[in-house]
Amino acid sequence: METLVCTTPGQFEYRSGQKPEVTPGHAIVKIKRIGICGTDLHAFEGTQPFFEYPRILGHELAGELVDFDNAPGFEKGEQVTIIPYFYCGTCVACRAGKTNCCAQLRVSGVHMDGGMVEYLSVPSYSLVHGDGLSLDELALAEPLSIGAHGIRRAAVQAGEFVLVIGAGPIGLGVMEFARIAGGQVIAMDINEARLDFCRTKLRVPYTIDARSTDVTEQLRSITNGDMSTVIIDATGNLKAINNAFQYMAHGGRYVLVGLQRGEVCLSHPEFHKREATLMSSRNATRQDFEHVLNSLKQGLIDPITYITHRVQFGQVKDQFADWLNPANGVIKAMVELDR
Repeated sequence: METLVCTTPGQFEYRSGQKPEVTPGHAIVKIKRIGICGTDLHAFEGTQPFFEYPRILGHELAGELVDFDNAPGFEKGEQVTIIPYFYCGTCVACRAGKTNCCAQLRVSGVHMDGGMVEYLSVPSYSLVHGDGLSLDELALAEPLSIGAHGIRRAAVQAGEFVLVIGAGPIGLGVMEFARIAGGQVIAMDINEARLDFCRTKLRVPYTIDARSTDVTEQLRSITNGDMSTVIIDATGNLKAINNAFQYMAHGGRYVLVGLQRGEVCLSHPEFHKREATLMSSRNATRQDFEHVLNSLKQGLIDPITYITHRVQFGQVKDQFADWLNPANGVIKAMVELDR
């Protein structure tokens, strides 16, 4: 089978690989869709933490289940997606049901080779039924689940203001599930085109250009002087993360969904007097995937609008670098393998 390997930062190479065979407790998926996410882009440019080369990227996946061992309820030929966070099942996090942050976690396409292949072997426990959803929708389930998990971590309550910083695909998913939870969403970004997307496609009621000189004043006006009780960073940008502490309401919660390499800095007195809560949100659980799929089936989200670029598998090597250029307006690139 054909594979696409990121050999070093900035370099891809198509290679011939061995088609996997079924092993105990595993399933074989014929890959049909691969969504490109920030992790893939950061790996390509050499800025992704916890990453080694060479690596086959890809973890936003959908395809056809062609064979399996120990996957009760599944049938050969059905469309599936996968939960690409492979866990040990025995560590302290797994015992608590937090398989998304397993102490031995291996993420497909990050810690191990991923889905930029024609056929992929995955643990059978990672399979998720397609339930009649399209391949595009199934490939978008993973990034949406990250957003859903972040909102669950924040415990968003109906009516409270939720400031989401970063209007990329993950941030858009955060906004969608903040809305579904009843939050009043405020989108912040430095890209006016993405803010316009938030206004016109997602119907986000409030948007702020982070480059403005009066961001704090805008937030006070929107929140009637209270500031945001929930802040979620989806940028992974250190400056944005550190700046956002000043936007938090007293008693507020700040959730870091984005990931970066540096150290977060804050004013302890300002943070302390707010009795604020700072937490991270890593990956997602099956509960989050189920919430996403149910929301898709109910028509509460239309994520297909996120897909701005489509390419065939054989075109990825030549076009991938272009997706890093903000001028090209990429929100979500989708790779197709329909043969």
